[in-house]
Amino acid sequence: MKKIISKREYDTEVSTLIEKRTNGEFGDPAGYEESLYQTPKGYYFLYVNGGEASVHPKEDIKCVSAAKAEAWLANK
Repeated sequence: MKKIISKREYDTEVSTLIEKRTNGEFGDPAGYEESLYQTPKGYYFLYVNGGEASVHPKEDIKCVSAAKAEAWLANK
């Protein structure tokens, strides 16, 4: 998936996957996944996708700061 936010391109195809987390089982309406990526220029973003009753009911990309990326990684 590719998305432009504040004139920066975030693309899962060319970025490095750092960690992927899933919550729930496949097909669970409340289940979702979050994947932390780093772009070639060093920016971080979360790719999110989930069921209709989840915190991420649709596929999206959300940019995050380096500090928020570190906090996300520390919060397991």
